[in-house]
Amino acid sequence: MEKKKIAFICVHNSCRSQIAEALGKHLAGDKFDFYSAGTKTKPQINQDAVRLMKHLYRIDMEESQFSKTIDEIPDPDIAISMGCDVGCPYIGRVFDDDWGLDDPTGKSDECFVQVIEEIARRIKNL
Repeated sequence: MEKKKIAFICVHNSCRSQIAEALGKHLAGDKFDFYSAGTKTKPQINQDAVRLMKHLYRIDMEESQFSKTIDEIPDPDIAISMGCDVGCPYIGRVFDDDWGLDDPTGKSDECFVQVIEEIARRIKNL
């Protein structure tokens, strides 16, 4: 049976959605195929996110991930918005869920760790 495709979407695809893609593959890659995308891109993944994911989970997000737009990933079965604090991305359909997570960009490591752990908790509950 083909695995369901889950896409994590935020505007820039550089922080929360990238963390979710990496944790999804790490924690539940045997059950689902995970993707992340944005409506815009950044030249690189958020470096605080990269550093803390290496520290907490031994995952190097830059090894296999990059900032991409929604048209560069397969059509997802489930689309999850990471939160609309920087504006809601438009993907041409309704989101299946909105996780409403604050963007930790520019904030303390503690803020990043809280967001990373909340994403991990929600992925385990999928």
